[in-house]
Amino acid sequence: MKQKDIVIDIKNVTKRYSVRHERPTLSEKIVKHNTETYIALKNISLKIGRGEKIGLIGPNGAGKTTLLKIISGITTPTSGSIKTRGKIVSLINLEAGFHPDLTGEQNIYLNGMLLGMSKKDIENKIKDIIKLADIGDFIDVPLFTYSEGMKLKLGFSIAVNIDPDILILDEGIWAGDLKFQQLSLAKLNEFFQMKKTIIVVSHWLEYIKKNCNRIIIIKKGRVTRDGKVGIIRSYANSQV
Repeated sequence: MKQKDIVIDIKNVTKRYSVRHERPTLSEKIVKHNTETYIALKNISLKIGRGEKIGLIGPNGAGKTTLLKIISGITTPTSGSIKTRGKIVSLINLEAGFHPDLTGEQNIYLNGMLLGMSKKDIENKIKDIIKLADIGDFIDVPLFTYSEGMKLKLGFSIAVNIDPDILILDEGIWAGDLKFQQLSLAKLNEFFQMKKTIIVVSHWLEYIKKNCNRIIIIKKGRVTRDGKVGIIRSYANSQV
């Protein structure tokens, strides 16, 4: 892979978290730290090229979402480095950047600008955003009245209308009602047909097999396999 084609360059990334199991007493704070370290990612190095469709798979707790958050800039690595090129849109935390007291339409402007859209861009796309969100008259009422499903729809609709260079999808996007799932899959299929770089985490292996051209398997915070779609079969058999 040529250097100019690399859009995500991850070098020796490790992510540690301090886990506290119970509220410490004053003496415990002074004498000792009642915490232990959890290592979510261990010395991961990856190069991802422009236009690659990556399926990131592994058991629950393997570190997949942590890796996506580091790529997205939501969190930073404890050690190592990451470089990205191009506009990144992450569908990990779709409610980030929303304000509960603002209406759906006002939140489109707020969230869109936080994600890098200009006011003019939002004005040009707001009809499409509202149509895809499909929340009816709730677009004109405060966000605190929304169900979780409605907030998911609105966040997704804003994100996919930004036209990113790199799109990051976590398995939480498959939540929502059947109609929303169908709408979101149709929209995502459009992205898969473009020369976008896409990283998707899902236990839906058939979807990944159909849409991705490279598979990365993570277990216990480490990349255990990195190759073509055929490695899904051995992974699926190991989970039986």
